[in-house]
Amino acid sequence: MAGRRRGARGRRSAPSSHAAAARTARVGELIRRIVASELESIDDERLDMVSITSVDVDRALQRAIVWFTALDGDNEPAAAEAFDEHAGVLRKAVGSQARLRHTPRLEFRPDTVLRSAERIEGILRDDRDSGHVFNGGGSGPGDGS
Repeated sequence: MAGRRRGARGRRSAPSSHAAAARTARVGELIRRIVASELESIDDERLDMVSITSVDVDRALQRAIVWFTALDGDNEPAAAEAFDEHAGVLRKAVGSQARLRHTPRLEFRPDTVLRSAERIEGILRDDRDSGHVFNGGGSGPGDGS
């Protein structure tokens, strides 16, 4: 069959951006589960009420940002310090359990999205309870214009 040539036999083409994103998401979820599991065995009171919310892995799988939240928001700086101290142990656990060619460097950061969502929800609840009604403020059907 003449015409179109395909890549050399045995050579893999570069993965599409969708495939790469799916892979980093899978690796991130795997790392999240491993770190969360290992967190239970670490005897450090600063990490008692902390949960791992997500993990973002870069495309080269060299760095993983581990997002965490503390039940007591005031404890997040202490939890971040504890994570920095235990990063080596956690990275070793990821390396032994994940079976990756290279174990990514773990960086721990507080996840502020949940706190922001709670704050916004509280503002909306207070606004609703006080009787304020948001009407959208634009012109459209039924606004009398």
